[in-house]
Amino acid sequence: MGLLRDEFLKSIWHAFTALDVDQSGKVSKSQLKVLSHNLCTVMKVPHDPVALEEHFKDDDEGPVSNQGYMPYLNRFILDKVRDNFDILEFNNVCWTLCFKKNINMSHLLISNDDAFKVWCIFNFLSEDRYPLVIITEEIEYFLRMLMEAMGGIWNQERFDDYKLMLNRKQQCLSAWELIELVGMGHFSKGMNRQTLSMGISEVFQELILDVLRQGYMMKKGHKRKNWTERWFVLGPNSMSYYVSEDLTDKKGDILLDRNCCVESLPDKEGKKCLFIVKCSDKSFEISASDKKRKQEWIQAIQTCIQLLRLGLPSPHREARLRRRELRQKQQAEQGELEERMRLLQIANENKHRQLESMTKKLEEAVATATLEEQRRKQTQTDLQDRYRTDLEREKMVRQQMEEQVAQKSSELEQYLQRVRELEDMYHRLEDALEDERQARQDEETMRKLQTRLLEEESAKRAELEQIHLQQQRAISQTQAEKQELESDRLAKEMALQAAMLQLESLERERHGALEQYEEVRMKLEQAANKTKSWKDKVAKHEGLVRLIQPGDKGPQRMTNWGPAAFTDTELDLRKKSWQERKNHNHSERG
Repeated sequence: MGLLRDEFLKSIWHAFTALDVDQSGKVSKSQLKVLSHNLCTVMKVPHDPVALEEHFKDDDEGPVSNQGYMPYLNRFILDKVRDNFDILEFNNVCWTLCFKKNINMSHLLISNDDAFKVWCIFNFLSEDRYPLVIITEEIEYFLRMLMEAMGGIWNQERFDDYKLMLNRKQQCLSAWELIELVGMGHFSKGMNRQTLSMGISEVFQELILDVLRQGYMMKKGHKRKNWTERWFVLGPNSMSYYVSEDLTDKKGDILLDRNCCVESLPDKEGKKCLFIVKCSDKSFEISASDKKRKQEWIQAIQTCIQLLRLGLPSPHREARLRRRELRQKQQAEQGELEERMRLLQIANENKHRQLESMTKKLEEAVATATLEEQRRKQTQTDLQDRYRTDLEREKMVRQQMEEQVAQKSSELEQYLQRVRELEDMYHRLEDALEDERQARQDEETMRKLQTRLLEEESAKRAELEQIHLQQQRAISQTQAEKQELESDRLAKEMALQAAMLQLESLERERHGALEQYEEVRMKLEQAANKTKSWKDKVAKHEGLVRLIQPGDKGPQRMTNWGPAAFTDTELDLRKKSWQERKNHNHSERG
């Protein structure tokens, strides 16, 4: 019932939006009462106006209740719906409320009934979101079924051109745009109106009425055992048979369930292509017209029984669910791919920032190492100068010690202490040189790391340039298609201008014919006036009154019934007298 409720809500949404005249999302309470009463009547649900008033009691003066219409619709109507009402009648009520306000049927090739069927098909194939739209994939699915039903050939190139135009707009259609697309015959050129109507009816029966197969076959009777031709219609859970294909005289139903089966039978009683449908209470023997149709009927009935055993909906509903699940999966994969691309872009930016940071740190390390090198060289120079000074001082001390060995023993001890300090300074100098060598090794390591990062960056840049080239090629291809469409448009404009010139020529010819007609009419009127004046003169000359006597053989007026009782002059006098009386009566009434 969940799937059916979604379809009910789509039809009700059309009716509700039709009542929303100013497109504000609000409908007056009186209109909601009428809509609710109609829905309850057609869906065979007890109507409770008190509940409606109670639901909208807080909004007596406003255009609509602030509690909304959906809670009332779900609680008091849809929750009480059972399977005992006519869905087509329900859809027809909603269609009647909305179609006149949304589409003009006068310029379309289809009837109002065909437009209603296309509207029902739109509700079946549209997406479960509001406002209702049908996407490109479902439009192609419907048009393919329509062309197949009409026996035409599907033109994929024409639809690709239309899809390209649609993608530039909104990539979807409303119900009224779909009806206009079918009614204008853009994809059914070469087909007459009757063929188009029959194709729409066949698709409607297959998608909306769940007619899986239909056709004439022979059925064996249960009582008299005679064979009679019947029109069979196979649905998801029943197989009905009628006297003829107009479906007016129904003869019975073959109720299908999970325990039914269908089997092929050998030829007998002069009948060929036999098969039998076995149900729990009785069996039905049927004869198809040929082996191919027999196998198709057996396969279709087995499919229905298998769906009943698995608890699955009709094939078209199942196919619609699979298409939607596939689209959702593709959208999820597309979203995941976009998320991965976004994360990759973020990672690339982070790596680029890290590379810049490492480059900056490397430059700082190089500057620090250069400064340390300058300091080391300065320290070494200072040590050398100090060492040179100490050596000179040592020479002076030695000279003084050689001169005063005995007397300067204490100074000798100081000298030895100074030598030890110099040795310590030498050790420190060696440690500084070792630190310098280690810093050079660290510098070499950083340079290698920088080289590797630069190589990775160049590889990434090459990959991004390849993606950019692919985008450029796609843009070039789109521009070429745009130029082709522009050339088609120019050709159509030239054809339109030629047609306009031809229309102007025909208009001038029509004006000339009207002027000639006016001249002829004026001449005719002048001739009639001249004839009348001559008649008056002749009448006055011959005399106004002529006695009518039996046996008078004078000239008389001849009619289709023989000689007349009056002459032309007498008839003119009677006509003038009658006209004067008529004018006098009109003046008195005035």
